[in-house]
Amino acid sequence: MFGRHIGRIVLIMGTGLVLAGCEAGKNPFARAPSDSGEAAVAAPARSTERDVEKPDVFSATDQGLWDGRPSLGGVWVAHADVKDPERVMIRNAATGKSVIGALFRRERDNPGPKLQVSSDAAEALGMLAGQPVSLSVVALRREAVPEPVAAAADPAAETPPGAPETITATPLAGAAAPDAKTPAKATAPAAAAAAPVAAAAAPKGGSGRAFVQIGIFSVEANAKRAADQIRAAGPAAEVRKEESQGKTFWRVVAGPAGSAAEREALVKKIKGLGYADAYAVSN
Repeated sequence: MFGRHIGRIVLIMGTGLVLAGCEAGKNPFARAPSDSGEAAVAAPARSTERDVEKPDVFSATDQGLWDGRPSLGGVWVAHADVKDPERVMIRNAATGKSVIGALFRRERDNPGPKLQVSSDAAEALGMLAGQPVSLSVVALRREAVPEPVAAAADPAAETPPGAPETITATPLAGAAAPDAKTPAKATAPAAAAAAPVAAAAAPKGGSGRAFVQIGIFSVEANAKRAADQIRAAGPAAEVRKEESQGKTFWRVVAGPAGSAAEREALVKKIKGLGYADAYAVSN
């Protein structure tokens, strides 16, 4: 009998300690913070995209010439050694002027300057018809560059001197507990509430190049004129304003295409409108 009384007393005392811990707003069974170096998962780093020159992809310094005739396709330069169309930085060595344009392959390597320049490129670079100019052409690539992450602020340092401390209320002893039969409403994370950004559809079975680039223009009005011409023929087209190294230019693209077959048909249609240098791009 005496042993049973002792057991009941110990049980009652243990239960009292647990309740006291709960009343103080603490979970007596909660795991204490670890000193083993465990750290919170850091938020993903943000990044921005910029144009980076890639001489290993293509680089040429040679004489360039504009023949004086108007040309379609906006700002572009052509060279006989080009394999695939590229976005490039074109510089006039004499004046220091530069412009972003497209690079294409010349069908014939005629005698004279190696670089053939469009009328829009000549205007942007300050070139005169029939007068060769030393040009530098370097391929560009879009690369993601991580943004600097601001150091986490110390909550204690944000509280001004003399400011009242925030007091967390604790439940009173004997207060009614929530009804166990009523499920608590879960709060959805803020990240889950944000709608995902829709990515551009890549053509099925293709290389992911769902758009067709019409040209790169240094004059916005010319870009809009080209886009209007494409829309009038049926395909969707848009003008994209971009900047690189302090230079502003406008790209005109058509699409997107839902499949590789649609992409090929779109390229053929655009070329039929007079834009013989149109080519597939991913964005």
